[in-house]
Amino acid sequence: MFTRLAHQHRQFIQDLVMNLQALAIVLERRGYLASCYTCGQEMNSASFMVSLGDNHLIRFLVSDYGITWTEMRDDRELMKLEGAEAINQLQELANLLKTQVCSTDVNPTTESAHLLTRE
Repeated sequence: MFTRLAHQHRQFIQDLVMNLQALAIVLERRGYLASCYTCGQEMNSASFMVSLGDNHLIRFLVSDYGITWTEMRDDRELMKLEGAEAINQLQELANLLKTQVCSTDVNPTTESAHLLTRE
């Protein structure tokens, strides 16, 4: 049972890393400064970052040890989430991108900053 769970966990992390890489590519194509770095060929960890402008930064880290979402503005941490909450926040970012596809006249930097900021 535990071997099966360990395999499923590794597969989940790999899927998450691949989705982060794709998200970084989409964000870059939409004019955001975004990156996703992985360690090694196994894709068992990643560091994803996106700048939403006006010193507004999102950092999403994933590894076997945990998953975290950190949102910062002006080098101050606004929000830090872990686990499922972090993944839900990542989904909100992806949903925002889907919304922007329908609205081509939205300025990605200012619109995203207003929608994602939680103060």
